[in-house]
Amino acid sequence: MKKFSLLILAILLAFSAVQAQKKKAKNGKSTLFSHTAAEDIKAESNSVTSLLNTATGDLIFVVPVQTYKFKKSLMQKHFNQSRFMDSKNHPKIKFKGKITNLSAVNFSKDGKYNVNVSGNITIRGTTKPQNATATLTVAGGTIKGYSAFSVKNIGQFGVGKPKNRKKKGNVADNIDCKVWVTYK
Repeated sequence: MKKFSLLILAILLAFSAVQAQKKKAKNGKSTLFSHTAAEDIKAESNSVTSLLNTATGDLIFVVPVQTYKFKKSLMQKHFNQSRFMDSKNHPKIKFKGKITNLSAVNFSKDGKYNVNVSGNITIRGTTKPQNATATLTVAGGTIKGYSAFSVKNIGQFGVGKPKNRKKKGNVADNIDCKVWVTYK
């Protein structure tokens, strides 16, 4: 009975250690910005979810497309239509990647750490490589993440204009993005 109890305790401790390595963020924030000849386009979502494995550096970010809010309701309507984000058929933007310089972060020590992230972003069902720099701030056991990056050549994802269309549409080629998350 004593050996069995020790075995159960060992399994629970191992499970606890694995769980401690996986951090989840809910209700993170994401912003989009692009400048066009007609007007600046700005949107914000407070529905970013993310998973971070502190042992491996693996990351996943998901943003439901329809959660982006615009100041102008017509802009929001156009954003979700099939010509742009087609949120009915492609309801999520997803990034799956890895912190490539994980050794630069000490998750058990409070501080601010600059990291490099490499992975793939999926928009409208099309997946392309995406790299970014980010800052992780460790404070009192909480990890906060922030990144500012650009999604280049948004037309490759079928957003705003056909891939081979020569005439410029009303979508900028590059979309500036920012993401804030708090892992618990």
